[in-house]
Amino acid sequence: MKPPFGRLVSLSHVHDPATTPIFPGDPEFRTDIVATVANDGYYLRYIQQGEHTGTHWGAPIHFHADGLAADELDLADLLLPAVKIDVRERCAADRDYAVTVDDLRRWESRHGRIPDGAAVVAWTGWDAKWGGPDFIGVDESAGRQPGFAVETVEWLLRTGRLGRRGALGTDTFGPDVGADDAYTVSKLLYREHRISLECLANLAELPATGAWILVGSPLYRGGSGSPATIFALLPD
Repeated sequence: MKPPFGRLVSLSHVHDPATTPIFPGDPEFRTDIVATVANDGYYLRYIQQGEHTGTHWGAPIHFHADGLAADELDLADLLLPAVKIDVRERCAADRDYAVTVDDLRRWESRHGRIPDGAAVVAWTGWDAKWGGPDFIGVDESAGRQPGFAVETVEWLLRTGRLGRRGALGTDTFGPDVGADDAYTVSKLLYREHRISLECLANLAELPATGAWILVGSPLYRGGSGSPATIFALLPD
């Protein structure tokens, strides 16, 4: 039977302790072999990583103690129409670039209004840096990454474009610019019923509009999110 969409694309990096960047201060990512086919008749590993390691999503409780945890969200919160905002050129010229309202208005002038309740994904070009030192940054660039401007997220919320259950997505560690250690954008996003999609991959495969995003992951009780395989369901 033909699926009711054109193509399935993974927007997740392969999780590998050798190549997965770790956000400063997050737990170590390691894998330990606990059983082998030769010795035990089956192969099994013990995986240790933080809830926000590699490609992952975040729930409102991540920044608000009274926010919804991963297991308290509706399944509908994890299936969203997606729009991709290509800001690679601006981010290549400015590692601290913050996606502006004008960026979104320019996008809308070409593609129409951002659907209510969308996953608004910023394609910064950081997905191409995965596994290398430039993803985190070195020396004077350490910790610096592009993100969304605070006023841009306020506009998305005020105009209903994030709807009741939208998301911000990015190929960086998170939707905040790296210089904001107060995580202002994340706190705005999580204040109500919305999630984040972080460290996304393969964004060249995601069309500017028309796709849907499906977040697949373990639902940890009380979880702040989870490492995830995030799928893009592309139209015919």
